[in-house]
Amino acid sequence: MNREEQEPASYDEESIKTLDWKEHIRKRPGMYIGKLGNGSSQDDGIYILIKEVTDNAIDEYMMGFGKKIDITISEHIVKVRDYGRGVPLGKLIDVSAKMNTGAKYDSKVFKKSVGLNGVGIKAVNALSENFIISSAREGKKKSVEFSKGEVVKEYSIKNTEEVNGTEVSFYPDKELFGEFHFMSEYVENLLWNYVYLNSGLNIYLNKKRFYSKNGLLDLLNANINIECRYPIIHLKGEDIEIALTHGNQYGEEYYSFVNGQHTTQGGTHLIAFREGIIKTIREFYKKDFDVSDIRSSVIGAISVKIEEPIFESQTKTKLGSKEIAPDGIGVRNFIVDFMSKELDNFLHKNSETAELLLSKIQESERERKAMSGIKKLARDRAKKANLHNKKLRDCKVHYNSKNERRMETTIFITEGDSASGSITKSRDVATQAVFSLKGKPLNTYGLTKKIVYQNEEFNLLQAALNIEDGLEDLRYKNIVIATDADVDGMHIRLLLITFFLNFFPDVIKKKHLYILQTPLFRVRNKKQTFYCYNEKERVTAIEKCGKNAEITRFKGLGEISPDEFKYFIGKDIRLDPVISNKENSIPEMLTFYMGKNTPERQKFIVNNLQIDEV
Repeated sequence: MNREEQEPASYDEESIKTLDWKEHIRKRPGMYIGKLGNGSSQDDGIYILIKEVTDNAIDEYMMGFGKKIDITISEHIVKVRDYGRGVPLGKLIDVSAKMNTGAKYDSKVFKKSVGLNGVGIKAVNALSENFIISSAREGKKKSVEFSKGEVVKEYSIKNTEEVNGTEVSFYPDKELFGEFHFMSEYVENLLWNYVYLNSGLNIYLNKKRFYSKNGLLDLLNANINIECRYPIIHLKGEDIEIALTHGNQYGEEYYSFVNGQHTTQGGTHLIAFREGIIKTIREFYKKDFDVSDIRSSVIGAISVKIEEPIFESQTKTKLGSKEIAPDGIGVRNFIVDFMSKELDNFLHKNSETAELLLSKIQESERERKAMSGIKKLARDRAKKANLHNKKLRDCKVHYNSKNERRMETTIFITEGDSASGSITKSRDVATQAVFSLKGKPLNTYGLTKKIVYQNEEFNLLQAALNIEDGLEDLRYKNIVIATDADVDGMHIRLLLITFFLNFFPDVIKKKHLYILQTPLFRVRNKKQTFYCYNEKERVTAIEKCGKNAEITRFKGLGEISPDEFKYFIGKDIRLDPVISNKENSIPEMLTFYMGKNTPERQKFIVNNLQIDEV
């Protein structure tokens, strides 16, 4: 039946539906936790669940109650125990299962906290197969157990010798999250950020201690794995803290926080921080430097504390507040004024740092002028190429838009026409784009950014991602390298990772780069088909299919038909995140793996070679 022939749906009293709080959260989880996911991405919902519960414990610490938080993760069960005041025993059900309920509406009880809308742990409760909240308070203890937001059992109040505090235990619902897993890297990053922003707080994850004495100074020291041009500038004031330096990398790198919340998408405060850097440096040196020369290679962090922050979503990744308080100073003026005074004072008192900073800006200025002609030619070439070639099959929704599906946006970087053709025919045209490489890309180790503009492949890739001037306008949330699972495919992966590490390291540091897992085998009989990603899965599939099992070994992506490919890039997509280990120096790592030390690398390969028999 075509559109004209369809009968219009009736619009009457039966069309109007009212969902209770838990049904609404379970039906529209994206409104509360961003997305579901299985744990392979740092912004998958299972990490937001941990954050929502931990935020409450952090707010207790910020109000001066409890200096320790215990967290355990075991068998998919998460427990968070704080040592604050403890939820009033008679309100355990209300704070866990009644929307718009909480003490944070009372600014006398909670000032400058993260959660102000009374949703937090209600979302955790509704999205958990099992959720238990317990409170110890003044020698009494009470617990309530829930399942998917429904009360399973309310325990009576009993005497206890436990110290005051609240414990929340939850098991995310597999019906929603599937076969999820927690990646320790992502959980630990979350906890490190908490302690960097709350000096003196101890957090224990499965008995591993997370502690910071020097706040944002510790944060930058932990995250910088390149050489700084001058010692980190660390400044603190009432309700504001900044740390700042310049490295040798291309682009800028920022960490921004509001009331202890990591605002990964920035917002009002980050815009003001960047503006404050420009304004202060221009005034200090009395020279109208180009903005790009000042901010090139900046590594900075800012944390502000404000009352009643306004975030642009429930996941609180971007600050929208224009004011510090309803009748207070504007966020912009507050930050810019602090920078103008404190950073200026610091540079006057530390002439050696001031000279090194000036030298870095002048170096960036010379490089920019030398590159200006090359950049213009490259941009013109990219615009012309985009009109005529088919290297990029774009999608309709982009990460830098306000579309509700922006978090799903993905670009697959493939090699060869057959592989890109299969993915193109299988993809979701709304959120999935495909970029096709022509052969193996260049090894960019030891090369300058000039090569990005002179090399057609890299110039067009940079233009497709829209990352020339940083990640602010990145067009895709996930950048996925989709190559064959053979030696050539592995080599292409390494070359692309080298490209990003060299010129756009933030793509990796901000967890945007992934490797697509595709099946190695198809095992089937007349009744069922299994796609297997490793030998163990193949053996299991053969057992299920029996002696008549038909086994196919996929040699490359091009051998997988579009009808089959849709299963591998849909909701069950398997992605391996590319993670930059903080302990490893990027220059040293690139030198070893991509440099000219062939004998040393060959020895490493021989000593670490593992052969899987198939």
